[in-house]
Amino acid sequence: MANKRDYYEVLGINKGASADEIKRAYRKKAKQYHPDVNKEPDAEEKFKEVQEAYDVLSDDNKKAAYDRYGHAAFEQGAGGAGGFGGFGGFEDVDLGDIFGSFFGGGSRRQRSNGPRRGDDHLMRVNIGFMEAVNGVKKDIKVTYDAPCSHCHGTGAKNPNDVTTCPHCHGTGTISQQQSSPFGTFVTQTTCPDCNGTGKIVKEKCPHCHGKGYNNKTVTVSLDIPAGINDGQQLRVSGKGGRGANGGPNGDLFVEVHVQSHPHFVRNGRNIHITVPISSVDATLGCEVDVPTVQGDVTLKIPAGTQSGTVLRLKGKGVKDLRGSSYGDQMVTIEVKIPTKLSSKEKELYEQLAKHAKKKESIFETFKNQFKR
Repeated sequence: MANKRDYYEVLGINKGASADEIKRAYRKKAKQYHPDVNKEPDAEEKFKEVQEAYDVLSDDNKKAAYDRYGHAAFEQGAGGAGGFGGFGGFEDVDLGDIFGSFFGGGSRRQRSNGPRRGDDHLMRVNIGFMEAVNGVKKDIKVTYDAPCSHCHGTGAKNPNDVTTCPHCHGTGTISQQQSSPFGTFVTQTTCPDCNGTGKIVKEKCPHCHGKGYNNKTVTVSLDIPAGINDGQQLRVSGKGGRGANGGPNGDLFVEVHVQSHPHFVRNGRNIHITVPISSVDATLGCEVDVPTVQGDVTLKIPAGTQSGTVLRLKGKGVKDLRGSSYGDQMVTIEVKIPTKLSSKEKELYEQLAKHAKKKESIFETFKNQFKR
């Protein structure tokens, strides 16, 4: 063991590397030293070294043992990093419990066989842009494991059919003694008779066939509030993963994906839109009916408005999800220059050009600034 290199050094990573970083480093090193690719004399040994390091660091239990005890965790006939064979049956044992027991005064974590809440689940639903602005009701189909209404999750035909497991005496675990180079210690494993529940069912419930739950597909009416934003989640209580040992189901979280709009762009509670106007309207000023998420609103555009000017329509944005106030709509003015002119329009523009020559042009004013 004294000649073994540190596994992190072998893979070229830091001790705090993530699982993805460990996997990427392994693939890179394995490709570098694979005997079919690398013809160096020591390539095969280095390839085995890389494989050994990955076997340990990619396994959470082995990695925890290695981080605490180094290569000593696998000494005494363990057969290298891959097996724990010298200790017998380690693949089924929590290493934290083992090393805690003979290095920490015999203490071990107890596995609970009481009711446990199920996992939360996630699903996604797509809604339109205006549906997010105004709010909408969506019916979604949800498939989940519902606790059996007859046995209430016990899996028994009658309450008297549930008895304490005689093998583990209701604890859900059994204790085993094992010998190691460090001495004799006691480990706990899940009781094989009751699968960790601590109970035995004599006669199974006919409605769920002893499972304690029934798989159901139901329609849930989802009330999506006005003002919801892309990526926000709604919670549906009790429609997640099933609980264990009579525990409640987890919840279902529905992530809302809001589709984009061809003209409106949302930023928080504010809406942005670009409105095109002619150069004549921009010069003389005008009034236009601007579309908003709340309907058309008359907007006064001052004379001399430049392209890119942003005007605000106060209170014409999106409703606050947690209040009654509204955001604003920001209107960007885009001055459009005509590409085709009628003969009359061309004549008028030529007259305007002749009149403009009597005074310094906008470009000449700009150019003269460089002569000062």
